[in-house]
Amino acid sequence: MTKIRFLLLALLLAALVACGGSTAEPTSAPEPAATTATEEVAEEVAEEEVVEEEVVEEPMEEATAAPGIAPAAEVEGKVNIRWYVGLGGGTDEPTFAAQEQVVADFNASQDRINLILEIVDNAAAYDILNTQIAAGNAPDIVGPMGIRGRASFPGAWLDMDPYIESTNYDLSDFDPALVEFYKIEGEGQLGLPFAVYPSFLYVNKDLFDEAGLPYPPQEFGAPYIDENGEEHEWNMETLRELSLKLTVDANGNDATSPDFDSTQIVQFGFGNQYTDLRGLATFFGPGSLIDADGNAQFPDHWREALKWYHEGMWESYFYPNGVYGGSDILGAGNWFESGNLAMDNVHLWYAACCMGNLDAQWDTAVVPSYNGEYTAKLHADTFGIMRSTEHPDEAFEVLTYLLGEKAGELATIYGGMPARLSLQETYFDELSAGQFAGQDINWDVVAASLGYPDNPNHEEGLPSFLEASDRYNALNQLIANEPDLDLDAEIDKLITDLQAIYDAAQ
Repeated sequence: MTKIRFLLLALLLAALVACGGSTAEPTSAPEPAATTATEEVAEEVAEEEVVEEEVVEEPMEEATAAPGIAPAAEVEGKVNIRWYVGLGGGTDEPTFAAQEQVVADFNASQDRINLILEIVDNAAAYDILNTQIAAGNAPDIVGPMGIRGRASFPGAWLDMDPYIESTNYDLSDFDPALVEFYKIEGEGQLGLPFAVYPSFLYVNKDLFDEAGLPYPPQEFGAPYIDENGEEHEWNMETLRELSLKLTVDANGNDATSPDFDSTQIVQFGFGNQYTDLRGLATFFGPGSLIDADGNAQFPDHWREALKWYHEGMWESYFYPNGVYGGSDILGAGNWFESGNLAMDNVHLWYAACCMGNLDAQWDTAVVPSYNGEYTAKLHADTFGIMRSTEHPDEAFEVLTYLLGEKAGELATIYGGMPARLSLQETYFDELSAGQFAGQDINWDVVAASLGYPDNPNHEEGLPSFLEASDRYNALNQLIANEPDLDLDAEIDKLITDLQAIYDAAQ
C-alpha cells in the first residue's frame, strides 16, 4: 500500500477536492474533498514547476496506524470491536488524543467489550477499507462518514432497524427527517444522525477592512450594500465583482486595476475550498451526473458554474488556479487559514479542524444566489456498522454510546453541529467561549444555511463510485491547470466516459 501521510485536513473532500478547489470534503467531511483529501502537487508560483512526490510501498499493517497512536491490542476474554476513523473527520493529529479518551472512557464504563481505535489518513482511507473488506478483515464500526463514505461501499452496511427495535432505542431527540435520511430503500437503516455541517462563507474581516469594503450579508434575501451605500442583489455576479476588489498583487493593485499583475498575486477574493467537482458545481445549485434512467448527464447550470470558475482562475484572477492554490501564499492548499483569502465557501467542520493558525478576525456570511435560488451544500455525518461484523449487538451498543453519551463531545472534536436537538443550543456557545474566544462570530448564519441544502446531495452515490469520482475530478484538475481548456468539449467527453463507466457497472 502507499505509505500513509497524515495531512492537515481531515476531509480533504472527496476528491478534491481536489480541491482546485482543493477536496475533501472531510466527511462529509475532511468528505475531508469532502470533505476527503486528495494528494496534491506541491507547486511554486515563481517557477511554476510541478514537484512530484516519491511513493513508498509499505505493508498494509503499517498503513493502518496513525502517528502518535500505538496499535491497540485485542483483549482476551472480551468482545473486541474495531472503530475505523478515516472517511471523514478525525484524521488530523490535534483530534487524536480526544478520540483516544472517548475510547478509554467507554472501555472503563463496562467490562465486556474492548473498543479499539484505528485512525488512517483520509487520502488513503477508502483504499485501505476496500482492502480490509476484500481480505475479510473489515472493522466493526466506521465513522464519522458522510454521504460519500457510505455510498462508496454499497452493500457493506448493517441494517440497524432490528437493533433499534429490540433495544427500544430512543429516536425522539433527532429530527425525523434526518433519521429517514439514512434509511436506504432495499437496504434499511444504515446510520443514525450524528452531526451536520452546513456550508457558508467564511469572511476575513481584516482584508475587508483594509480594502474599505463592507462585509457580505448575513441574512438570506438581504442585499449587499457596497462602500457607496448602493444595494446589489447578493448573487454570483456581485460575489465576483467584490472578489475582484479583494484580489491584490504584490504592488497593491487590485484585479480591477489596469496595472494589476496576475503573475504576482498575493491575495485572492474568493475560493471554494475542500470539495470536489460536484461540490464546486453545486455552488450554482443542486444537480446530478446521472439521470433517473441511469444515463450520464451534466446539468446546464453546472456547465455554467465550471465556466465561472475557469474564467475566475485564468482571465479575471479572483479565484486561485492550480499553481496558486498549492503555493505557500495560500497555505500550500489550506487557503483561508493562510490569511490571504477574503471569502471562502466551505463547511462547518473546517472551523474546528483547520483554522488554528489564522491570525485574523473572521465572521460568517450567507452564500450568494444563482438565478434567484440559494444553495448551501450540506454534509451530514453518521456512523455505520459493517454488515460483516461478527458482533452486531456489541457493535450497536458501542455505536449508541458514541452517538448518545458522547455525541456532544465527538461533535466538538469533529467540528460538527450536533444532530441531537438537545445539544444544538449549547454547541455554538461552547465554540465561542473556547476555540473562538475573542472572535465576534454570527453563528445564526450556520443554522439558517440548513434551510438551503442541496437535493440531490453532491455526494450521492454513482455507479462504480470511486472510478466515476476519479474521472470527474480529472476534469477538475484540468480546469485548475489548463488556461486554454475547451471546457464544453471536455464536459462532453466526461459525459461519454461516465456513460461507459455506468454501463460497465451493470
